[in-house]
Amino acid sequence: MLKTPLLHPEILRALASAGHGSRVLIADGNFPFSTETPATATRVFLNFRRGLVSVPDVLETLAQTIPIESAIVMETPDGQAVPIHETYRKLLPATAPLSARKRHDFYAEAKAATTALVIATGEERRFANILLTLGVVSTPLPGQP
Repeated sequence: MLKTPLLHPEILRALASAGHGSRVLIADGNFPFSTETPATATRVFLNFRRGLVSVPDVLETLAQTIPIESAIVMETPDGQAVPIHETYRKLLPATAPLSARKRHDFYAEAKAATTALVIATGEERRFANILLTLGVVSTPLPGQP
């Protein structure tokens, strides 16, 4: 048994294979996984049923497991605030900027070759997708404090 909060073997394998600048898409139940993600990405389906597992559940666990450099969300067509995005701001590290993109721009970002992992959720809220960019683990060099 692992001590990390993340136990899913496929997700752990994909994260261990990814590096700085790689991306992880946590997608809501409406996201077009088969057409708007790269064929090279690992796809993990956690969408057990509608509403389960949620995007914030996955984000909270990933935030405890990986360094997150930045995040992108999908904005609404009319630019209205999306309440779940405020939840993401609370779960993300304070140093990780959160930006928004229009739907097709978000799809283009998600479909880029840098997206290494796609996690499908049962999230029912619209515009709940979030694309994370992995940062680096800062370890001092030998002889440095």
